[in-house]
Amino acid sequence: MSDAALARRPAGAAPGPAGPGSGEEPRTGPRFGHRIHPAATIGFLAVLAAGLAYAGYNLVADMRQAGQPPLAVGAFALLGLALLIALAFEFVNGFHDTANAVATVIYTHSMPPLAAVIWSGAFNFLGVMASTGAVAYSVVTLLPVELILQVGSGAGYAMIFALLVAAIVWNLGTWALGLPNSSSHALIGSVIGVGLANQLMAPDHAASGVAWGQALGVLESLLFSPLVGFVCAAGLLFLLKRVVRRPELYRAPEGEAPPPLWIRGLLILTCTGVSFAHGGNDGQKGMGLIMLILIGAAPTAYALNRTMPDSSTPAFVQGSQGASRVFRAHAGGTHSGGTHAGGAAVPDAAGARAKVGEALKAKAPAEALAAPEVQAALAALSDDIAAQVQNYGAIRHVPAEATQNLRADMYLAGDAVRLLTGEHSPFTDDETRTLQEYRRTLDDGTRYIPTWVKVVVALALGLGTMVGWKRIVVTVGERIGKQHLTYAQGASAEAVAAGTIGLAEAYGLPVSTTHILSSGVAGTMWANGTGLQMATVRNLALAWIMTLPAAITLAGGLYWALRQVF
Repeated sequence: MSDAALARRPAGAAPGPAGPGSGEEPRTGPRFGHRIHPAATIGFLAVLAAGLAYAGYNLVADMRQAGQPPLAVGAFALLGLALLIALAFEFVNGFHDTANAVATVIYTHSMPPLAAVIWSGAFNFLGVMASTGAVAYSVVTLLPVELILQVGSGAGYAMIFALLVAAIVWNLGTWALGLPNSSSHALIGSVIGVGLANQLMAPDHAASGVAWGQALGVLESLLFSPLVGFVCAAGLLFLLKRVVRRPELYRAPEGEAPPPLWIRGLLILTCTGVSFAHGGNDGQKGMGLIMLILIGAAPTAYALNRTMPDSSTPAFVQGSQGASRVFRAHAGGTHSGGTHAGGAAVPDAAGARAKVGEALKAKAPAEALAAPEVQAALAALSDDIAAQVQNYGAIRHVPAEATQNLRADMYLAGDAVRLLTGEHSPFTDDETRTLQEYRRTLDDGTRYIPTWVKVVVALALGLGTMVGWKRIVVTVGERIGKQHLTYAQGASAEAVAAGTIGLAEAYGLPVSTTHILSSGVAGTMWANGTGLQMATVRNLALAWIMTLPAAITLAGGLYWALRQVF
């Protein structure tokens, strides 16, 4: 079939079979027309229902175990709706992003389409279950401080609904057009939109907005990773041609015949790697938001990590006291008790909480936090955290009435340390190490993911992989390059994508599977000299460029509207 005919073919349509005198080359595209057996549909729905029931059971069990007062019917319904929307985001993420992972094995006939998406869904599930949670909270820290601390308020629910609905709407719109768009970009854009709207809606713009220092780091990883995909995939293909002298690796599929067994194994291995890495990175974005929802609705059960053992208490208290000494030294002196830290007065816990919160809302928060009076407030917060944990014996013994304030103290202190130990830190190397260790201790006490949350997110992502994947698969498999993918091109693009995503997850950075893999395919087409379909490339670039402003606008507008409702 000619390139022009291939480009004109509707999404997912297969060319007719070649016959004598037909003038057509043997068919190379995959067959998407197989009907799904009713038993498969029933099994899919049964797993979905079982996952939701499992989530509901564990939610109620956690609340009872922690002594959380029963929620009113309306509050419980709002919590359920928020959780369903968060899981819907992961479901859409599954069929939108993971289609990229299966495109190469499907278009090289290494696996049948249905088997490929089930295989990919299973390894997405395992990737989520093996994830660390670092990416989950890198997204959460972009949100306005007061909304994080008061996520159970009307403004908090407006934030959650606005950013999730905006990301889902944009993902569904680009999916309908068959464009491999980034769910990560959509979510980050939505977070930025909510932050900007929160700041603009406050009198005199006094509320906090976007944590731009953190946001720039996230955006850099999102923007840089496609370049890594393009360059590294092209480079890997060049390297393979020089090292692996097997001509069959550099051929396109012939007809519907699968590749040789060793090539088939290589392509399935790289598909598995991308699926696992995608689960480990993208699955965490929904986890962080689900934890915010749970903290807001049931703080007694979820605001603190009640799984920390009692044996961790001495180290926790010691770390808090060590941080307090560092803060006191920078408040104007080294006095270790009383109401003064050398020069600046040490406020009580409530005053310290307000002082640090104001500094975090400042236009230059790192500079504001370095002021002596704020350092004294941080010393007071550290002392109060140490005293409470020591008095109760362990974090898991903190009573319901003290949970919110202790979590607020821990979150404010941790966020302050993150900013103060950055590039222009006012502390010595030893002080920086002390504070960074203290921050890790605080994170252990407030940032955790219950196993059941991982399971339901993994199910949502894995099941989403098995639905609606054809549109994106066709774009990646047929419409980026002018010629069919060779086996080496598919393996190169996916190996680079798996490595890049896995490395980003290790550093707690959210990246886009879509951008990396699509760019990798484009890089191999360029390296192979087969050329790119510029119309598709332009559409992809336009979707990528438009994602951030579109998501920002959608989320900001939704947040404003929902604030009027809540």
